[in-house]
Order: sequence, then structure tokens, then C-alpha cells
Amino acid sequence: MQKFFATLYALAIIGAFSSAAKADISIAAVAPLTGQYASFGKQIKDGAQMAVKDINAAGGILGQKIKLLIEDDACDPKQAVAIANKVAGAGVVFVAGHFCSGSSIPASKVYEEEGIVQISPASTNPKFTDEGGPNIFRVCGRDDQQGATAAAYIVKNFKDNKIAVLHDKTAYGKGLADQTRLAMQKLGKKADMYEAITAGEKTIPPWSQK
Repeated sequence: MQKFFATLYALAIIGAFSSAAKADISIAAVAPLTGQYASFGKQIKDGAQMAVKDINAAGGILGQKIKLLIEDDACDPKQAVAIANKVAGAGVVFVAGHFCSGSSIPASKVYEEEGIVQISPASTNPKFTDEGGPNIFRVCGRDDQQGATAAAYIVKNFKDNKIAVLHDKTAYGKGLADQTRLAMQKLGKKADMYEAITAGEKTIPPWSQK
């Protein structure tokens, strides 16, 4: 995570040129600080704070200090969009985040419109960058890359077995499941079952009783 935030140096320089002389350069780190992915959110928060502390201790960027805003989107799409508008209103020039694809994709529309650079450390759904503007980036593999790898392993090791592909209805889960199933088909292996589950649900879904 610390390596990821090394990108703040280059991006903060971009912001410095668009900021008023001697003014702070405002950036934001948006992550799920609450909810089931809070442990990952803490890593993003800690990494951002460490990077900003080191940059400012070294004199900032072109003599300008970096001001960091930390926001919690809880991996909720609606909350992510609200936060995107909030940090845009605060004048940030760069956003480190979001974590979940389901948050990054809708929030990216705000950043694209406002000309804010966004780099996600973890959003893997292809739509994030395929449909995002020239200021939208990621530093992780895509679902179509991960799906191809998973499919190759499945076909090689379980060619004669029945395969079920399940997802949890999230942008990340469904995206990865779709890409894995598609890659399997290209390799000549069709999934015997493709179903969605509801995270946290304790009832037995009808299809599992067949």
C-alpha cells in the first residue's frame, strides 16, 4: 500500500500547477473504513497518511504542502457518489480510491466531470477504466485478466468435474464470475451452474435444493 501511494508525488505535482501560489494542494483518500472491508480501508488510510507526512516533511511539492482528506464510503455506491461530490466541492485534485468496484464506477463519473485524477488500488471491474475518462486509473489487475487465470486453472485441473460459478451480486463478484465463466467457455468448459447469492443470507436458496 505504501508503494501505491508513491504515485502521490507525481499527481501532487500536477495539482501544484493548478493551485494558487503557496496554497495547500488538497487530495483525498476514500476507502471503506466501516463495514466488511474495513481492514482494507484502514490500509489505504494509513498508507495515504504516511505518504503525505513524508512528502510534507520533505518540503511538500514545489514548496506547497499537501492537505489530505479521509472519507469513508463503506463500499456503498450511493455513499461513494455523495463523497465524490463532497471532495470535489472541497477542491481536491487527486483521489486515492475507491476500494470496491461498485463504489469506484459511479464515483468516477463525478471525478471525470470535475477533472479530478482518480487512482483505485483495488477496483478490478473492467467497466471502471473502459468507461472512465482519461483521468481514471487503477493499479491492479482486471477481472478479465483474473478470470482468464482462474478459468485456465479450472479447466486444467477439473476438466471432468461439474463446475458451479457463484457470485454475491456485487460489481466485483459478478464481474469476476462473468469473466471466469466466459474464459472457461472459450477453453471448451461450460459451467454446470451459474447463480447469485445474497451475502449474509442464512436461508437455503431454492436452486441448492435441486
